Amino acid sequence: MESAHVMVDPSQFPDKVRADLHESLRTRKINHKFHYDSYKQARKWLALHEAYSPARQDSDCEKIYHDCFNAAAKLANNYFQLNGLGCGGGQKDLSFLELLKRQGINGFYLPIDVSLPLVLTTCQLTGNAVTSLKPIVCDLAQSTDLAPHLHTHNCVSPFTHFNTFFGMVPNFDPEVIFPKLATLVHYDDLLLLSANLAPGSDYAAGVKAILPQYDNELTADWLMTFLLDLGVERADGRVSFSIEEADRGFRRVVAHFEFVNSRSIRIGDESFEFQKGERVRLFFSYRYQPQQVVQLLKESRFTVIDQWITASVEEGVFLCRKVNHG
Repeated sequence: MESAHVMVDPSQFPDKVRADLHESLRTRKINHKFHYDSYKQARKWLALHEAYSPARQDSDCEKIYHDCFNAAAKLANNYFQLNGLGCGGGQKDLSFLELLKRQGINGFYLPIDVSLPLVLTTCQLTGNAVTSLKPIVCDLAQSTDLAPHLHTHNCVSPFTHFNTFFGMVPNFDPEVIFPKLATLVHYDDLLLLSANLAPGSDYAAGVKAILPQYDNELTADWLMTFLLDLGVERADGRVSFSIEEADRGFRRVVAHFEFVNSRSIRIGDESFEFQKGERVRLFFSYRYQPQQVVQLLKESRFTVIDQWITASVEEGVFLCRKVNHG
């Protein structure tokens, strides 16, 4: 791949990013996108993903994605557009694209992510698997202009629109991200969505069981990179992980940084003062049970065609179709 022409959505223009950063520091609730901003952060996240993600560590994960991709490919027409909503490093999208290519189905791919380094990583990985590529840097939660780009390349008939949303569900509040997906995915289009799950029949115990996937040195180091780049010192505090109950009884793992020293951070013409004992929420990750994911999809007008769950019940993949009623 010699070059990449990347479209940047207005949600990631400098003035908007600056406003989001200031809002994160004022509210002490860091927008997750700031953990993927630099090449250094992207490398650390990819290393963390390799070390702890069930998709990389559980051999059964490979099978459920393989089964999902095969089922989705059977629904494809002669030509497709795949929108990789939150493409990350692109490994899962590549597997699906290569399957479609082996079956003689040609297509167009939009790798979309808030992180330019991750978008470019995906472009390099997938460039030989599709006939055309249009990378987009975008904040999915805040974009108001993305939808038209997701449904324009249908000049060849018959045509299938696929959307993947892998590894993204945990890092958004459900009342935000599921309705947003409903605005991005058109009626009758297909959505392949993954969710990190809480194993066992006891939901609270299941979330507790997976806490070590987050409460570890690699995750803390990745999350600290954001603060260190702003001028916080390692000796200023520590990262801690806990589980909290959110709206509707959903549970999530939360990472906080607690200051043991006071620290002033200056960005442009604004200063942010952090006092000893203050906490900043760096990160959260929701864990669901399969029936909860199905219900959230239904509420946003998606019907689940099929679902695949690992034997460990820590990862699930859902093949859905957007419908015109709830």
